[in-house]
Amino acid sequence: MGDCPKDTQESTEISGSKGEANFVWRCKACKRESTASIKDAPKAYTQASPPTRQIIIEIDCRGLEFTEFQAEGEWIAKGLESSTRFSAVDLQEGEWFDYDEKSSEEVSIKDVKWEIRRA
Repeated sequence: MGDCPKDTQESTEISGSKGEANFVWRCKACKRESTASIKDAPKAYTQASPPTRQIIIEIDCRGLEFTEFQAEGEWIAKGLESSTRFSAVDLQEGEWFDYDEKSSEEVSIKDVKWEIRRA
């Protein structure tokens, strides 16, 4: 299993190198080391109508390829009309619903889709 810091600012040393990466994985069979580094800080999704495809994060992969993204952990959202901050947003099911007391309206994130592609 690889060494993956919980904070995107943390990094791990790459063995036999002066470099660092956010994720370092070593194959038990061949001992080859693969790395992934976050190129820039993750960007907030900007709401658009109709919804648009946007780049949220770019990762430089060496010796490995990500095939799936799982939205685990807590996300943060902000109300469009009221700027109310919602923390602990769970997107694992691809949608989220809550109530914004400032605007007296239901708020939601729906139809979430993730795409991993080569740059």
